[in-house]
Amino acid sequence: MIFKPHIWIKNVLSIDEAFLKEHGIDALILDLDNTLSMHGDPAAEQGIPEWLDEMRALGIKMVVVSNNTNRRVAPLARKLGLPFVANGAKPLTIGITRALKHLGTDRSRTAVVGDQIFTDVMGGNFAGTKTILVEPFHIEKGILFKVKRAAESLVFRRDFSKLK
Repeated sequence: MIFKPHIWIKNVLSIDEAFLKEHGIDALILDLDNTLSMHGDPAAEQGIPEWLDEMRALGIKMVVVSNNTNRRVAPLARKLGLPFVANGAKPLTIGITRALKHLGTDRSRTAVVGDQIFTDVMGGNFAGTKTILVEPFHIEKGILFKVKRAAESLVFRRDFSKLK
């Protein structure tokens, strides 16, 4: 199903060497807002820089693909030392395809990681990658986010007892 992630976890910090080996993942296409940082925050969430260092030490290739503008994405991606694609147009595969070319990895060994079903999960599924749905570090309070989450619950039931 196009709306269903292959894997559902608490957050990106749950991805470690054992997880990557278990799922045959060599590369990560990372969403930015609510995945690496709070929406609109110019800083990464606590633990993200260290996690990125761990991924790099494991030889995991990474790139950020965000639907947000270059003005939002570039400063934080550069601060984190990650290449990026802004205006990624997810769920269309434009940004993900650009990221795959940059990574030079096989789609079957690459995962799109993000917090939204209608952008990250659908985009990754359309592109033929693995998809990892993460819960945001913080629950957004804006009405737009509440509407998105309500719509998502119609196509994917989050059973938090199964969350890794």
